[in-house]
Amino acid sequence: MKNKSVGIIGIGSYVPEHEMTNKDLEKLVNTNDEWIVERTGIKSRRIAADGEATSDMAVFAAQKALNDAGVAAEEIDLVIVATATPDMSFPSTACLVQERIGAKHAAAFDLTAGCSGFVYGFITGSQFIQSGLYKKVLVIGAETLSRILDWTDRNTCVLFGDGAGAAVLGEVEEGYGLLGSELGADGHGGELLKLPAGGSRIPASHSTVDQRQHYVSMSGNEVFKFAIKIMGSAALKALERAGLTRSDVDVLVPHQANIRIIQSAAKRLKVPLEKVVINLDKYGNTSAASIPIALDEAFHSGAIKQGNVVVLVGFGAGLTWASAVIKWNKGDHTIG
Repeated sequence: MKNKSVGIIGIGSYVPEHEMTNKDLEKLVNTNDEWIVERTGIKSRRIAADGEATSDMAVFAAQKALNDAGVAAEEIDLVIVATATPDMSFPSTACLVQERIGAKHAAAFDLTAGCSGFVYGFITGSQFIQSGLYKKVLVIGAETLSRILDWTDRNTCVLFGDGAGAAVLGEVEEGYGLLGSELGADGHGGELLKLPAGGSRIPASHSTVDQRQHYVSMSGNEVFKFAIKIMGSAALKALERAGLTRSDVDVLVPHQANIRIIQSAAKRLKVPLEKVVINLDKYGNTSAASIPIALDEAFHSGAIKQGNVVVLVGFGAGLTWASAVIKWNKGDHTIG
């Protein structure tokens, strides 16, 4: 039996109200606006309010996606939350979201693949629908990275922001939706981007707090070199599996980590920058939330139209990478 075609039938996003500009960061750490913009392309980022957790932002994004899809929470069969900053180690953030939105018939789990998380979740969720097990899956990328940043480390604190993006997946007309994908990991790079303490290897203690081991630790140059190499190749593999080439790409939605990495991926794919979705300047790197936030903004601004070939591609801690090729179905091609 032929697999069902699966696409995004609803999308939504949320970012906190509080904006932290580069000028604001100049008051906290030894840096300046010109230095940050030149090296990263970031001008500002959003920071969660006191008491605002990952699940709160995930719920806002989920509700927008459900409304966009015209789907009731009770129709959702599975909730996947991609995050590196869960509300707590357990229960899963997905279970907290499931309860809050009223998806009482849904299974729920979290997925940890760093900044690649949303695409990992999208491809994973699609399998449940393609196989016929489920009909509607809610995939969310949500992060509150501001809570695990060392605000005295200018190499990391300038890069990240908070936010959430969500997509409702469902069956779509044949030929639309997910056409090809690529997932990968290289655990040899696990030490390059990590949160050292708080797990079973290095449990939380007075010593780990004093040594600032509960903050993001990153070997920036090594991660940059990895990203430059993997973004283009991952997208090309997904295109190959879809039976498409670089010239077929209408819109590229990359992980919003660094403008130079995005430009390198576009060059490798021979996609002009006017076809690349970039909102890094406004939000910084929101990790697993970055691709769905960018996708939501691009669609609702009219930059993505029905029938467009859209490529999602990201990389993240692990090290991981993920890419998906979609023929955009949003519109008349949704099957109830």
